[in-house]
Amino acid sequence: MPHYMMQWSFTAAQAKALVENPQDREPPARQVVQAFGGKLLCYFFMLGERDGMLVAEFPDSQSAAACSMRVGASGAFSAFETHALLTPAEAMEAMQKVKSSAFAYRPPAS
Repeated sequence: MPHYMMQWSFTAAQAKALVENPQDREPPARQVVQAFGGKLLCYFFMLGERDGMLVAEFPDSQSAAACSMRVGASGAFSAFETHALLTPAEAMEAMQKVKSSAFAYRPPAS
């Protein structure tokens, strides 16, 4: 199944709620991923620009997008991003397609 990374930043209200009532958010993340046919592979809180991230497998991009829309529409996040991931083998396959392509891209001329 294709892999996707989701990253988020909590709203100030959600961050405050987590500080006042510490809780493990992995179980609800696992439930929502599974609701869209996915499998949660890892879940982390983060330091930096985003507060957390997960990597999950979904059967297709529509399922990943639906999960992202459901979570993003919750109002709990000030930012929420979903990125498709490629395994090294998938990236190599893409590189081989480029190598065998007859198309030569030309950037815009000035």
